[in-house]
Amino acid sequence: MASQTILASLRRTVLVMLALVGASMPALSQQVKVQVQGNYPQLQDNAEAFIGDVEGRSASNLRRYASTAVSQISEALQALGYYNPDISWTLEPGDADADNQPRLLLSVVPGEPVRVKTRQVDISGLGADDPKFSGNLPAKPALGDILNHGDYDALRDTLPTRARRRGYFDGKLTSRALTVNPQTLEADITLAYDSGERYRLGEVTFAEGHWFELELLDKFVSFQPGIPYHADQIAKLSSDLSASGYFAGVNIDAVPESAEDGVIPVQVELTRRERRSLSAGVGFSTDVGPRFRVNWREHWVNPQGHSRSADTELAQLRQSISAGYEIPLDPPMTDSLRFGGGLQREDIEDVESELATLGVQWQHRFETDWLQILSLRWEGERYTIGDDDETGTSSLLLPGASYSRLVQDSALDPSKGYNLRIDVSGAHRALLSAADILHIKASAKGLATLAYKHRFLARFQIGGLGTNSFTDVPPSLRFFAGGDQSVRGYGYETLSPLNDSGATEGGRYLIAGSVEYQYEFVNNWRSALFVDHGNAINQLLDPLATGVGVGVRWISPVGPLRLDLAKGLNPEFGGDWRIHFSMGPEL
Repeated sequence: MASQTILASLRRTVLVMLALVGASMPALSQQVKVQVQGNYPQLQDNAEAFIGDVEGRSASNLRRYASTAVSQISEALQALGYYNPDISWTLEPGDADADNQPRLLLSVVPGEPVRVKTRQVDISGLGADDPKFSGNLPAKPALGDILNHGDYDALRDTLPTRARRRGYFDGKLTSRALTVNPQTLEADITLAYDSGERYRLGEVTFAEGHWFELELLDKFVSFQPGIPYHADQIAKLSSDLSASGYFAGVNIDAVPESAEDGVIPVQVELTRRERRSLSAGVGFSTDVGPRFRVNWREHWVNPQGHSRSADTELAQLRQSISAGYEIPLDPPMTDSLRFGGGLQREDIEDVESELATLGVQWQHRFETDWLQILSLRWEGERYTIGDDDETGTSSLLLPGASYSRLVQDSALDPSKGYNLRIDVSGAHRALLSAADILHIKASAKGLATLAYKHRFLARFQIGGLGTNSFTDVPPSLRFFAGGDQSVRGYGYETLSPLNDSGATEGGRYLIAGSVEYQYEFVNNWRSALFVDHGNAINQLLDPLATGVGVGVRWISPVGPLRLDLAKGLNPEFGGDWRIHFSMGPEL
């Protein structure tokens, strides 16, 4: 009897799975037609999926098949709670001369459904006192619901799945019963689960051959020996080691069969990756035009896990080269000390500059997931604004602090999330600098999606520059607006106060914001409407520029690509029709 119950349950599970598949299948062959009377799309799909595609049968063969089809439809409807359907069939013989095949027509009246009368889920063992194991069980099937065998299976399977995830490896279902009375149209659900003891995680040991110092590898372990087992802890250790850039392979053995007195030892085997890598890429944006980038990285310099890298980027308006040396701290997956320097040349609008940097930065992530970067950098800049209207050089020692937090539900194509960032830096003449400067810039982005297809994206930027000698502030620290990531409908960094000769020289303040609506009209394709508003200004009440437009978004395998047609509404600021193309994350 028990085996029959299990087989029946498995069969109903298959029926429900076929229902899901059937929703995406094309129309069935014309030889068998099922018609469920009334508005029951799920029942219709499930019945058609289980009947399948019937072709090449004679009228007599279809007549013999009719009783099987009735039985199949009955079981398909039972999977969704309808145990008393009225199913009738007729046979259209067809006409061989007219090349019409015979057809079997089945008419289904579902009848009244079976509803859940009682639902009892009992948990014993240590899991009963573990709210993350025993709490928040699937709400369906709830009392009064039409019985759905798929929902019942999901509820039943939740308990052993959670048990394996949370370390109750000796747990078992001591009772599982789904009792259906087709006469009274009632169903009773009874589940009992004994979780047993919860296993614990033991010491983490690293197999020989990895070459790195154990002191470094131990810093990747974020849990203490003896804590209750959770699969997420093992997954995090594997993910952190893989993301470190040191290893080509990570294999973690933490199975209950190796436990002693309920403690599972964690054994890690590591395969070191190739020491060096070289990558190159091309891109395009309307801000800087086509660009070519090359990255060289030495992933491990020594057993302490130090690394070094070099990057170069070549574009029409900007060229740069940089190098860095990084030392992992504790924990190494988030904290580091980096020494770096670089050269950059820009020729954008009315500003031409050559910038050299040299500095050090300490990166630390707080438990609240905020990322902190404290830095000290020297900048030397030589620049020209306009046709030699203003030329100069600057030398600044800039201590700084940056705080940021990114929350999103997907790295490639999030449906919701936000990104907050604030950067503060400064210089003082008493500290090897040519000017007194306080530079602050903050930004916020937010994304929300309604009803799967309607997306709302907003961003806001604000910046301020405090100094007692604006002419001694180099262009790299002044504010400019306009372009793909700022105010569309205007050229890249063309929104700015003008000097006496009419050349853009940068402003003391930055204010820019945008609101965008996107609609997904085809999978991975979205249309967009947007309004941008902002400017780089010298006085907070100076007028701002506005741009509006439409666009299209393609979620490519490498990230979102954006194409916009924008109209700048302020011709006095250079507003006009412009095409903007860019790529990269939206948050």
